[in-house]
Order: sequence, then structure tokens, then C-alpha cells
Amino acid sequence: MRFGVTGMVLRVILIFVFLLFWEAVVRLFGIPAFILPPPSNVLLALYRGFASALYVGHIGVTLAETFMGFALGSVLAFSLGVAVALSRRVEYYLYPFIVMFQAMPKVALAPLVIIWFGLGITSKVVAAALVAFFPLMVNTIAGLRSADEDRVNLMRSLAASRWQIFWMLQLPNAMPYIFAGLEIAMIFALIGAIVGEFVGATSGLGMLIQSMNFTMDVAGQFSILLILSALGLLLNGLVVTLRRRVLFWDQSEKADAAEQAVAEKGGVS
Repeated sequence: MRFGVTGMVLRVILIFVFLLFWEAVVRLFGIPAFILPPPSNVLLALYRGFASALYVGHIGVTLAETFMGFALGSVLAFSLGVAVALSRRVEYYLYPFIVMFQAMPKVALAPLVIIWFGLGITSKVVAAALVAFFPLMVNTIAGLRSADEDRVNLMRSLAASRWQIFWMLQLPNAMPYIFAGLEIAMIFALIGAIVGEFVGATSGLGMLIQSMNFTMDVAGQFSILLILSALGLLLNGLVVTLRRRVLFWDQSEKADAAEQAVAEKGGVS
């Protein structure tokens, strides 16, 4: 809504023009449907999937894995990020291990996760948490260490404890960084859940894509990719909405709110 009603209409028109162009290219050049299906086939597959309730259950499974993986990864990332940011000793001993673990490709770790935790939802939650962990931890560390040193020294001179400095200065200062990490972590959690379902699962959108791959149902695969894109947009929107409610005092949020109010007023007029 930042750009008003006109901006929303133009966005819809742009999407519609893109779909028309895609449809025209496929039909004009006679591209086989098993290579690139036209949007009409994708939308038909999407309709059939929801009409038969095939997609509903798998969407629920993937969302549950994503939310639980996001929650687990966020708790671990925030806790470890706080420990590393506030203790040079913890950073010295643990941070190299964290970086080396992050350097490992999670796709390569996914088969091991499946072996350790089985084909059920637990392995997908662990995979989602592993992928979502690092962005939030790095942002937490950066945010906590970005507190103004003069303010920290001032609080120390006033006999403030380490906990008071953390709670009253460092944590509020780090909140914009933390929410930026949460936005990335939420999308990464969805990706991690799908990767886990690719490797081995009995349900979920990733498993459904794999089964459609075996039957060469490319239109069905595109329809699931469309669903995943919509889910990513929705999940990101949830975190952004939460950020705006929590960080209403932040200067950047105030500026965004003012711009949005002006745009909405212009759109109505």
C-alpha cells in the first residue's frame, strides 16, 4: 500500500502482462509442455490440486515444519549470538566452529539429518533450523556490538550492571538488526524444510514435487513452485508486520509509516 491504489493496479497489470508474454512465447515457438508449460496449464494444475484437496494437506505439513524449524533456529541463533557478542572468550572458542559449520552445504547434510532423525517431521524441522540459524546469529552479534560505546561507558559510570546495559541499551539498539535476520531466517527455514523433503519424506510440498518429477508432471511442479513463492511472500509479510508493531519507535519505521500515510492519502484522493 506504500505506493497507493495506483501502484497496486500497476503491479497486477505487470504480472498479467508477464503471464501473457509467457503464454505467447510457449505457443508461438511450440515449446513442449514437458519443458516449459504455458501459464494456462500451470493454473489448471493449481486449480485441480486445490479442488482435489491434494495440496492442502501437504501445504500444512510444510508450513508446520517451517514454523517449528524457524522457532528452533531462532532461539538457538539468538542465544548463541548474545553469548558470542557479550563474551570475547565464548567468541574465541566457539565462533570458528560456527563458521566452519555454516560453510558446510546443507544439501550435503540433509541425508545425514534424515538418517539421524528419520523420515518424519523431526528431520525437516532440524533441516529448517540449520538453514535459518546463521543469518539471525550474525545479525544478532552485529546489532549488539553496534551500541554506541559512549553510551555504554556512561551507563557503566552510573554503576549499571552488565544485564542492565544489555537490556536497556544493547538489545533495543540491536532490534532492527535482529528483525532483519528474522526476515531472512524465515525464508531460509522454508527452503530448509523443502530441502529435507527432497531428500526423504512421506508428505510435504517438496515430496510432492519429487513425485511429480517422476511422472513428468511439469505443470504440477510449476504450480507447487507458485505456491512456495506465495508462501514465502506471506511468511515474509508476517515478520515485516511484526517488526512494524514491535519497532514502532525506530526512526526507519516512523519514516516508512509517514511515506505510507502520504501514499494512501494520495491514492484515495
